[in-house]
Amino acid sequence: MGLRVNDLRVYYRTLRGEVKALDGVTFEVGDGEILGLAGESGCGKSTLGKSLIRLDGRMRHVGGTVELDGVELPIGDDAAMNRYRYTEVSLIPQYAMSALNPTRRIGKMIAELLESRGVRYKDVAEELERRLDLVELPRDVLGNYPIELSGGMKQRVVMVVSTLLNPSLLIADEVTSALDVSTQKAVATALVGFRDRGFVKSMVFVTHDISLTHQIADTIMVMYAGRLAEKAPSGRIIESPRHPYTRALIDSLPEVGVRYEERKLSGIPGSPPSLLDPPPGCRFRDRCPLASDECVEAPPVTEVEKGHYVACWKA
Repeated sequence: MGLRVNDLRVYYRTLRGEVKALDGVTFEVGDGEILGLAGESGCGKSTLGKSLIRLDGRMRHVGGTVELDGVELPIGDDAAMNRYRYTEVSLIPQYAMSALNPTRRIGKMIAELLESRGVRYKDVAEELERRLDLVELPRDVLGNYPIELSGGMKQRVVMVVSTLLNPSLLIADEVTSALDVSTQKAVATALVGFRDRGFVKSMVFVTHDISLTHQIADTIMVMYAGRLAEKAPSGRIIESPRHPYTRALIDSLPEVGVRYEERKLSGIPGSPPSLLDPPPGCRFRDRCPLASDECVEAPPVTEVEKGHYVACWKA
Protein backbone atom coordinates (compact mmCIF):
# COMPACT_ATOMS: atom_id res chain seq x y z
CA MET A 1 0.00 0.00 0.00
CA GLY A 2 2.98 2.30 0.57
CA LEU A 3 3.08 5.85 1.90
CA ARG A 4 0.31 8.42 1.56
CA VAL A 5 0.86 12.01 2.74
CA ASN A 6 -2.09 14.41 2.64
CA ASP A 7 -1.88 18.20 3.16
CA LEU A 8 1.01 17.88 5.61
CA ARG A 9 1.88 21.08 7.48
CA VAL A 10 4.81 21.17 9.91
CA TYR A 11 6.16 24.36 11.50
CA TYR A 12 9.25 25.06 13.60
CA ARG A 13 9.08 27.08 16.79
CA THR A 14 11.62 29.92 16.92
CA LEU A 15 12.06 33.09 18.98
CA ARG A 16 10.98 35.15 15.96
CA GLY A 17 7.86 33.11 15.29
CA GLU A 18 6.90 29.92 13.49
CA VAL A 19 8.79 28.85 10.38
CA LYS A 20 6.34 27.29 7.91
CA ALA A 21 8.78 24.63 6.75
CA LEU A 22 6.08 22.39 5.26
CA ASP A 23 2.93 24.14 4.15
CA GLY A 24 0.43 21.73 2.63
CA VAL A 25 2.34 18.88 0.93
CA THR A 26 0.46 15.95 -0.63
CA PHE A 27 2.03 12.95 -2.40
CA GLU A 28 2.23 9.14 -2.46
CA VAL A 29 5.03 6.57 -2.61
CA GLY A 30 4.10 3.10 -3.80
CA ASP A 31 5.46 -0.24 -2.60
CA GLY A 32 8.87 -0.88 -4.15
CA GLU A 33 9.27 2.76 -5.19
CA ILE A 34 12.23 5.05 -4.51
CA LEU A 35 11.16 8.69 -4.36
CA GLY A 36 13.94 11.25 -4.82
CA LEU A 37 13.23 14.47 -2.92
CA ALA A 38 15.18 17.40 -4.37
CA GLY A 39 15.46 21.16 -3.97
CA GLU A 40 17.59 24.00 -2.59
CA SER A 41 18.69 24.16 1.03
CA GLY A 42 15.80 25.35 3.16
CA CYS A 43 13.07 24.13 0.79
CA GLY A 44 11.66 21.71 3.40
CA LYS A 45 12.90 18.38 2.06
CA SER A 46 14.80 17.34 5.22
CA THR A 47 11.91 18.56 7.36
CA LEU A 48 9.57 16.37 5.35
CA GLY A 49 11.81 13.35 5.83
CA LYS A 50 12.18 13.91 9.58
CA SER A 51 8.48 14.62 10.08
CA LEU A 52 7.63 11.12 8.83
CA ILE A 53 9.48 9.65 11.83
CA ARG A 54 9.20 12.60 14.25
CA LEU A 55 12.76 13.07 15.47
CA ASP A 56 12.92 16.84 16.05
CA GLY A 57 11.39 18.28 19.21
CA ARG A 58 11.11 21.76 17.69
CA MET A 59 8.57 20.51 15.16
CA ARG A 60 4.87 21.25 15.52
CA HIS A 61 2.43 19.18 13.52
CA VAL A 62 -0.08 21.79 12.36
CA GLY A 63 -2.22 19.64 10.09
CA GLY A 64 -2.46 16.86 7.54
CA THR A 65 -2.05 13.10 7.77
CA VAL A 66 0.56 10.45 7.04
CA GLU A 67 -0.53 6.88 6.29
CA LEU A 68 1.85 3.94 5.96
CA ASP A 69 0.43 0.66 4.66
CA GLY A 70 -3.08 1.89 5.48
CA VAL A 71 -2.28 2.87 9.09
CA GLU A 72 -2.24 6.54 10.10
CA LEU A 73 1.02 7.42 11.86
CA PRO A 74 0.70 9.59 15.01
CA ILE A 75 3.38 12.03 13.83
CA GLY A 76 2.14 14.73 16.20
CA ASP A 77 2.91 12.55 19.24
CA ASP A 78 6.57 11.78 19.85
CA ALA A 79 5.91 9.05 22.42
CA ALA A 80 3.26 7.34 20.29
CA MET A 81 5.63 7.32 17.28
CA ASN A 82 8.21 5.33 19.20
CA ARG A 83 6.48 2.01 18.48
CA TYR A 84 6.81 2.63 14.72
CA ARG A 85 10.42 3.78 14.60
CA TYR A 86 12.94 1.38 13.03
CA THR A 87 10.29 -1.35 12.69
CA GLU A 88 7.83 0.40 10.33
CA VAL A 89 9.63 3.61 9.39
CA SER A 90 13.37 4.16 9.72
CA LEU A 91 15.82 6.98 9.07
CA ILE A 92 19.40 7.31 7.90
CA PRO A 93 20.03 10.80 9.34
CA GLN A 94 21.67 13.68 7.52
CA TYR A 95 24.80 13.46 9.67
CA ALA A 96 24.88 9.68 9.78
CA MET A 97 28.64 9.55 10.27
CA SER A 98 28.17 11.36 13.59
CA ALA A 99 25.17 9.27 14.64
CA LEU A 100 27.20 6.43 16.14
CA ASN A 101 27.92 6.48 19.87
CA PRO A 102 31.70 7.08 20.15
CA THR A 103 31.86 5.29 23.54
CA ARG A 104 30.36 2.01 22.30
CA ARG A 105 31.75 -0.68 20.08
CA ILE A 106 29.57 -1.12 16.98
CA GLY A 107 28.24 -4.54 18.03
CA LYS A 108 27.41 -3.33 21.56
CA MET A 109 25.60 -0.30 20.21
CA ILE A 110 23.50 -2.44 17.83
CA ALA A 111 22.64 -4.82 20.66
CA GLU A 112 21.39 -1.93 22.81
CA LEU A 113 19.27 -0.56 19.96
CA LEU A 114 17.73 -3.97 19.31
CA GLU A 115 17.00 -4.44 23.00
CA SER A 116 15.11 -1.12 23.03
CA ARG A 117 12.90 -2.56 20.27
CA GLY A 118 12.32 -5.83 22.10
CA VAL A 119 14.59 -7.86 19.80
CA ARG A 120 17.39 -10.15 21.01
CA TYR A 121 20.77 -9.62 19.37
CA LYS A 122 21.43 -13.34 18.90
CA ASP A 123 18.16 -13.69 16.97
CA VAL A 124 19.39 -11.38 14.22
CA ALA A 125 23.16 -11.87 14.50
CA GLU A 126 23.34 -14.09 11.42
CA GLU A 127 21.30 -11.66 9.32
CA LEU A 128 23.42 -8.75 10.59
CA GLU A 129 26.60 -10.44 9.39
CA ARG A 130 25.01 -11.21 6.02
CA ARG A 131 24.12 -7.53 5.54
CA LEU A 132 27.61 -6.42 6.49
CA ASP A 133 28.83 -8.69 3.70
CA LEU A 134 26.39 -7.07 1.26
CA VAL A 135 27.79 -3.58 1.91
CA GLU A 136 31.36 -4.93 1.81
CA LEU A 137 32.17 -4.39 5.47
CA PRO A 138 34.30 -6.96 7.35
CA ARG A 139 32.43 -8.74 10.12
CA ASP A 140 35.05 -7.79 12.68
CA VAL A 141 33.85 -4.18 12.32
CA LEU A 142 31.39 -5.10 15.09
CA GLY A 143 34.30 -5.04 17.54
CA ASN A 144 35.48 -1.57 16.47
CA TYR A 145 34.72 1.86 17.90
CA PRO A 146 33.33 4.41 15.38
CA ILE A 147 36.58 6.42 15.46
CA GLU A 148 38.38 3.41 13.96
CA LEU A 149 36.23 3.52 10.80
CA SER A 150 36.41 5.75 7.73
CA GLY A 151 33.52 8.04 6.84
CA GLY A 152 32.24 5.68 4.17
CA MET A 153 32.42 2.69 6.53
CA LYS A 154 30.46 4.54 9.22
CA GLN A 155 27.85 5.51 6.64
CA ARG A 156 27.39 1.88 5.62
CA VAL A 157 27.17 0.75 9.26
CA VAL A 158 24.32 3.21 9.82
CA MET A 159 22.60 1.94 6.67
CA VAL A 160 22.74 -1.63 7.96
CA VAL A 161 21.50 -0.64 11.43
CA SER A 162 18.64 1.44 10.01
CA THR A 163 17.33 -1.42 7.88
CA LEU A 164 18.06 -4.40 10.14
CA LEU A 165 14.43 -4.70 11.29
CA ASN A 166 13.09 -4.52 7.69
CA PRO A 167 11.09 -1.29 7.94
CA SER A 168 8.34 -0.62 5.44
CA LEU A 169 9.67 2.88 4.74
CA LEU A 170 13.28 4.11 4.78
CA ILE A 171 14.13 7.82 4.77
CA ALA A 172 17.66 8.51 3.56
CA ASP A 173 18.44 12.15 4.41
CA GLU A 174 21.40 13.62 2.49
CA VAL A 175 23.33 10.37 3.01
CA THR A 176 25.91 11.09 0.27
CA SER A 177 26.62 14.80 0.85
CA ALA A 178 29.88 14.36 2.81
CA LEU A 179 31.30 11.51 0.70
CA ASP A 180 33.65 11.41 -2.27
CA VAL A 181 32.18 10.55 -5.67
CA SER A 182 33.15 6.86 -5.70
CA THR A 183 31.80 6.32 -2.18
CA GLN A 184 28.60 8.17 -3.13
CA LYS A 185 28.04 5.68 -5.93
CA ALA A 186 28.69 2.71 -3.62
CA VAL A 187 26.24 4.00 -1.00
CA ALA A 188 23.57 4.77 -3.61
CA THR A 189 23.99 1.31 -5.16
CA ALA A 190 23.70 -0.31 -1.72
CA LEU A 191 20.44 1.56 -1.04
CA VAL A 192 18.92 0.33 -4.29
CA GLY A 193 20.11 -3.18 -3.41
CA PHE A 194 18.34 -3.00 -0.04
CA ARG A 195 15.10 -2.15 -1.84
CA ASP A 196 15.59 -4.87 -4.46
CA ARG A 197 16.24 -7.52 -1.77
CA GLY A 198 13.09 -6.54 0.13
CA PHE A 199 14.85 -5.15 3.22
CA VAL A 200 12.64 -2.07 2.80
CA LYS A 201 9.42 -1.71 0.84
CA SER A 202 9.83 1.89 -0.24
CA MET A 203 12.27 4.73 0.20
CA VAL A 204 12.42 8.53 0.31
CA PHE A 205 15.88 9.67 -0.83
CA VAL A 206 16.47 13.29 0.26
CA THR A 207 19.18 15.22 -1.58
CA HIS A 208 20.07 18.55 -3.17
CA ASP A 209 21.87 16.65 -5.96
CA ILE A 210 19.23 16.11 -8.63
CA SER A 211 21.71 14.37 -10.95
CA LEU A 212 22.46 11.70 -8.32
CA THR A 213 18.74 11.37 -7.59
CA HIS A 214 18.11 10.64 -11.26
CA GLN A 215 20.47 7.65 -11.10
CA ILE A 216 18.63 5.79 -8.33
CA ALA A 217 15.09 7.16 -7.98
CA ASP A 218 12.00 5.90 -9.80
CA THR A 219 10.22 9.21 -9.18
CA ILE A 220 11.54 12.68 -8.38
CA MET A 221 9.67 15.29 -6.34
CA VAL A 222 11.00 18.85 -6.43
CA MET A 223 10.15 21.14 -3.51
CA TYR A 224 10.35 24.90 -3.21
CA ALA A 225 9.77 27.03 -0.09
CA GLY A 226 7.86 24.36 1.81
CA ARG A 227 5.62 23.27 -1.05
CA LEU A 228 5.60 20.73 -3.86
CA ALA A 229 6.68 22.25 -7.18
CA GLU A 230 6.77 19.18 -9.44
CA LYS A 231 6.61 15.38 -9.17
CA ALA A 232 7.09 12.95 -12.05
CA PRO A 233 8.89 9.77 -13.13
CA SER A 234 12.64 10.34 -12.96
CA GLY A 235 13.36 10.29 -16.69
CA ARG A 236 10.45 12.56 -17.54
CA ILE A 237 11.30 15.23 -14.99
CA ILE A 238 14.90 15.41 -16.25
CA GLU A 239 14.06 15.36 -19.95
CA SER A 240 10.88 17.48 -19.97
CA PRO A 241 10.39 19.44 -16.75
CA ARG A 242 7.23 21.57 -16.68
CA HIS A 243 7.84 23.84 -13.69
CA PRO A 244 10.14 26.87 -14.25
CA TYR A 245 11.97 26.11 -10.99
CA THR A 246 12.69 22.51 -12.01
CA ARG A 247 13.98 23.71 -15.38
CA ALA A 248 16.23 26.25 -13.67
CA LEU A 249 17.61 23.60 -11.31
CA ILE A 250 18.47 21.28 -14.20
CA ASP A 251 19.92 24.10 -16.33
CA SER A 252 22.27 25.02 -13.47
CA LEU A 253 23.96 21.60 -13.59
CA PRO A 254 27.37 21.45 -15.31
CA GLU A 255 27.51 19.46 -18.56
CA VAL A 256 30.18 16.88 -19.27
CA GLY A 257 32.60 18.07 -21.95
CA VAL A 258 31.72 21.76 -21.74
CA ARG A 259 34.58 24.20 -21.02
CA TYR A 260 33.21 26.79 -18.60
CA GLU A 261 35.99 29.25 -19.28
CA GLU A 262 34.12 29.74 -22.55
CA ARG A 263 30.57 29.51 -21.20
CA LYS A 264 29.47 30.46 -17.70
CA LEU A 265 27.21 28.29 -15.60
CA SER A 266 23.74 29.78 -15.23
CA GLY A 267 22.33 30.01 -11.71
CA ILE A 268 18.93 30.97 -10.35
CA PRO A 269 18.83 34.71 -9.55
CA GLY A 270 17.48 35.86 -6.21
CA SER A 271 16.83 33.89 -3.01
CA PRO A 272 13.96 31.80 -1.67
CA PRO A 273 11.43 33.70 0.45
CA SER A 274 11.52 33.68 4.25
CA LEU A 275 9.28 30.95 5.63
CA LEU A 276 8.63 33.02 8.75
CA ASP A 277 6.27 35.11 6.64
CA PRO A 278 6.01 33.54 3.17
CA PRO A 279 4.42 35.66 0.44
CA PRO A 280 0.95 34.86 -0.87
CA GLY A 281 0.50 33.13 -4.21
CA CYS A 282 3.26 31.23 -5.98
CA ARG A 283 6.36 31.36 -3.81
CA PHE A 284 8.67 31.19 -6.82
CA ARG A 285 7.14 34.16 -8.64
CA ASP A 286 9.77 36.75 -7.58
CA ARG A 287 12.49 34.63 -9.23
CA CYS A 288 10.42 33.22 -12.10
CA PRO A 289 10.99 34.41 -15.69
CA LEU A 290 7.38 33.47 -16.56
CA ALA A 291 5.63 35.20 -13.65
CA SER A 292 2.45 37.13 -14.43
CA ASP A 293 -0.54 38.65 -12.63
CA GLU A 294 -2.22 35.29 -12.05
CA CYS A 295 0.75 34.13 -9.97
CA VAL A 296 -0.44 36.25 -7.03
CA GLU A 297 -2.74 33.28 -6.38
CA ALA A 298 -1.23 29.97 -5.30
CA PRO A 299 -1.43 27.45 -8.18
CA PRO A 300 -3.02 24.08 -7.41
CA VAL A 301 -1.02 20.88 -7.88
CA THR A 302 -2.34 19.56 -11.21
CA GLU A 303 -1.75 16.23 -12.97
CA VAL A 304 -0.65 17.38 -16.44
CA GLU A 305 0.17 13.83 -17.60
CA LYS A 306 -0.31 10.46 -15.95
CA GLY A 307 1.91 10.50 -12.86
CA HIS A 308 3.22 14.00 -13.63
CA TYR A 309 2.12 16.68 -11.13
CA VAL A 310 2.98 20.40 -11.37
CA ALA A 311 2.06 23.43 -9.25
CA CYS A 312 2.32 26.19 -11.86
CA TRP A 313 -0.23 28.25 -13.81
CA LYS A 314 2.02 28.03 -16.89
CA ALA A 315 2.47 24.25 -16.87
